[in-house]
Amino acid sequence: PAMKNGYDVLVVGGGPGGAVAAETAASHGLSVCLVEKRPAIGTPVRCAEGIGQDALREFIDPDPAWIAADIREASVVAPDGTELVLNAKVAGNKVGCVLERKIFDRALVKKAAAAGADIAVKTTATGPVEVNGAIRGAHLTGATPIIHADVVIAADGVESRFTRMCGIDTTVPAAEMMTCAQYVMTDIDIAPGRTVFTVGNEIAPQGYLWIFPKGDRTANVGIGISGEKSGPGHRPKDYLDQYVRSHFPDGKCIEFIAGGVPVCRPLPSTVADGLMIIGDAARVVDPFTGGGIYNAMFTGRLAA
Repeated sequence: PAMKNGYDVLVVGGGPGGAVAAETAASHGLSVCLVEKRPAIGTPVRCAEGIGQDALREFIDPDPAWIAADIREASVVAPDGTELVLNAKVAGNKVGCVLERKIFDRALVKKAAAAGADIAVKTTATGPVEVNGAIRGAHLTGATPIIHADVVIAADGVESRFTRMCGIDTTVPAAEMMTCAQYVMTDIDIAPGRTVFTVGNEIAPQGYLWIFPKGDRTANVGIGISGEKSGPGHRPKDYLDQYVRSHFPDGKCIEFIAGGVPVCRPLPSTVADGLMIIGDAARVVDPFTGGGIYNAMFTGRLAA
């Protein structure tokens, strides 16, 4: 459908942060357009997909359609193999659920659409519209080449391309960018209601390796290591493959994804004239766990 060329708010990025920002603004009576560069919301999934139950309920009622597994306990494995199992009472907010982000993200964007936001997929913001030094919209690929807006909310993730185009330096030092790789594995022996975090410099230098269950004999098996520690022959995938060979030799991999997670301080300022920056683009990831879904939704609602 045809987009208008003027809105109160333009949201760049259709992840959880952008979706919650669009829904919140639209439900308060503002005209909103959300643009997403990919042809489908929610894919590819560059995420381990875990979130606390209480955190989730602040934004949307849990739906079995997009909850892959309920998590009741967490286990931390030390470098020497010693395992410490924490039940829900001890583990705190690390107990919750593992999402199906492909479906979850879509549900959040549907909520935004139902609140009145216009949605455009396969639409990339190629640069800001500037008026007297203020951001007043974006140039776009797609049917509508330019959208004017009073405020642009940049929710464009770890790359934060739009933010950079606006002249804001979002560079993350290599030591503060975790580089990550993840398989969705099936036909593996796992404890269905337990997340596993394995630490140690031989296993995951300056990071950790995770197993997040996604139903019967299936899990996200992934790793994040410091960008400083990554290089030819010892990239995240190399460490992950080594772990999988020893722990899940007969498992089958049905998906592979790689990405980066900023664990630096948030941007010194997440606003400029006509621009607000949220989620991973604003560098608000939890630097201890690398978790970013909740912080993205929280800052999205705050901005709107």
